[in-house]
Amino acid sequence: MRHANNWMNIAMLAIIILLLAGCGKTKEARAHLAKAKYLYENQNFEAAKNTIDTIRINYPREVGVLRESLTLMRLVERSESERNIAYCDSLTPILTEEAEKLKKGFVFEKQAEYEEIGNYIWQQLTIERNVERSYIRCGVNEKGEIYLASVYFGNRAINHTGLKLSTPDGSYATTIPIPYDGGMNYRFKDLGNTTEVVTYKAEKCIDAINFVYNAGDKIRVKADYTGDGRTVFSLYLSENDKQAVRATYHLAAVLNDLELMRKEKEKATKIIMYLNEKLQ
Repeated sequence: MRHANNWMNIAMLAIIILLLAGCGKTKEARAHLAKAKYLYENQNFEAAKNTIDTIRINYPREVGVLRESLTLMRLVERSESERNIAYCDSLTPILTEEAEKLKKGFVFEKQAEYEEIGNYIWQQLTIERNVERSYIRCGVNEKGEIYLASVYFGNRAINHTGLKLSTPDGSYATTIPIPYDGGMNYRFKDLGNTTEVVTYKAEKCIDAINFVYNAGDKIRVKADYTGDGRTVFSLYLSENDKQAVRATYHLAAVLNDLELMRKEKEKATKIIMYLNEKLQ
């Protein structure tokens, strides 16, 4: 009988220890929750989220605290999204004003029949002003995506697929080759002459764009049209060509920032709508 009583006492002691330990865990979890609330109220949203994550990881059995922490996390994320919208709203007018100033040197082109997004072309490099000549054209669409195009006009086909831009010191940059596809790389003949236009968008031309941008005003930049790993035609960029690249680069940066603001605001608005439903 005494042996049985000893086992009962040990069991009761174990239960008491577990209960006391549980009370300790609850107290710790609530302390973290109080800290998270304080951080949230002081708009330190990232630290508040990290503290709530600590509760989830370290106190998985504290159901009541976890439930409160979930509600708090949603409040934090909603306030964070509201702050992001306010930031976008404050910056967008500034970027819009800057973009309008930069657009003054450009012509806006858009074929409404088949283009959803228009392009800004440096006014001296529009197709109408450069008929029947070889030149490098650049532009940027409304969303800030920059592009470079190698235009060739001559009495024979060269079937080019890429560009290599170089300076007298041996430095160079290349575009990513664009195989003939009738779209980004297209060709046609008219009255015995051949016209070829290869367009390199975004990451396919950014190294070449940066190269021209950083070359400076007084350094000659040579453009080699390439095909099958060899040079098939060459020309030198004029001062206007280099100016066009630099101006397009600046406009692209601002338009890209505007597009990022638009996407961020749209994303934040959707998050707020979702969180409001959950909080209700």
